[in-house]
Amino acid sequence: MTLMVKKFGGSSVATPEKIMAVAQRVINDKRSEDKVVVVVSAMGDTTDHLVEMAKLMTNVTTGREMDMLLSTGEQVSIALLAMAFTKLGYPAISMTGFQAGVSTNTAFNKANITHIEPSRVLSELDKGKIVVVAGFQGMTEDGDITTLGRGGSDTTAVALAGAMKADVCEIYTDVDGVYSADPRAVSTAKRMKEITYNEMLEMARLGAVVMQPRSVEMGKRYGVPIHVRSTFSQQPGTIIREVYTVEEKEFVIRGVTHDTNVAKIAILGVPDSPGIAYKIFAALAKANIDVDMIVQSIRNVDKSIIDMVFTISKADVVEARAIAEKVGKELNILGVVIEENVAKVSVVGAGMFGSPGIAATMFGALSDAGINIEVISTSEISISCLIQANQAEDAVKVIHSRFFSDEA
Repeated sequence: MTLMVKKFGGSSVATPEKIMAVAQRVINDKRSEDKVVVVVSAMGDTTDHLVEMAKLMTNVTTGREMDMLLSTGEQVSIALLAMAFTKLGYPAISMTGFQAGVSTNTAFNKANITHIEPSRVLSELDKGKIVVVAGFQGMTEDGDITTLGRGGSDTTAVALAGAMKADVCEIYTDVDGVYSADPRAVSTAKRMKEITYNEMLEMARLGAVVMQPRSVEMGKRYGVPIHVRSTFSQQPGTIIREVYTVEEKEFVIRGVTHDTNVAKIAILGVPDSPGIAYKIFAALAKANIDVDMIVQSIRNVDKSIIDMVFTISKADVVEARAIAEKVGKELNILGVVIEENVAKVSVVGAGMFGSPGIAATMFGALSDAGINIEVISTSEISISCLIQANQAEDAVKVIHSRFFSDEA
């Protein structure tokens, strides 16, 4: 007997016909003794349509009421999929995030899961039912519905698998695994059989949209193997786990990613004194704004004035600008400059630690392509460069070619 969680995204359940195909796929893969939980997203572009309707009512498409609205998309999917299973002769029950025991904090639109109590899910599985759970949503202690942000259904699936001690969590998508680069941008990208949690987490954080960072964190926390595979193929995909279990070719760089959903903020003329950085970034943190690629540079040595540059998600630009200008006014800074026409390109690989020359190879590839680097940041397993957005795909291609040329 295997306890498994299967997640299907919006493109997989975009129409009633596709929903029926998903139900048939699950049944075909299920052995009689298996217990199966299916997590689904809203149908196709439903979430986008809901956002557009909200814009007809208000300019403020965030907050509690927005989550109340967006959560309805998944409820349609789960009810229809449960009906499909029933039509095919398999008892099933649909559950919202709250009914499945998903509790979150109060950060509307990008809430974090704080706890999962899956007792009702387990009870229905024991009755022989397939349980269909709404991804992307949960509920606060006060009973408010929340959503988990982009890719939140992945997070729901992996967290639920962890809470139930499932044997595996399968993430079905429109690609057949994790690649060394986005295959839509790099035709020679290679599909990986396996990748570690740490590498996948870094790739997801740096723009690999095949997985959501928090879902990978959940997998690592609970030790749940995550199998990324195609909805439209029976081929095995990529397993995300703690360590490699198959013999792999020696590698240094595991993948090249790019992210165009970033904006650069420069706070100019900041006093160079203790506590200033804290004031700026504490205010951003209080608003749940993630900050990346922080660089501090000297503007005037004699007057002890510096510039601070960092990147955020484009979705947070309006709020971040207001915060930066407010704090800046208190600090008597020179000004705040925001640029949205930027992108982040990165190389990731556990093998790069202790391997000299990785940065030089990456920078050389960009230089040869005439691509200027604006900001650089590093970790033990990644190097990221901020460049102009219209050069992102070219940058990925030249970097991938440089590191994977022997495999092309």
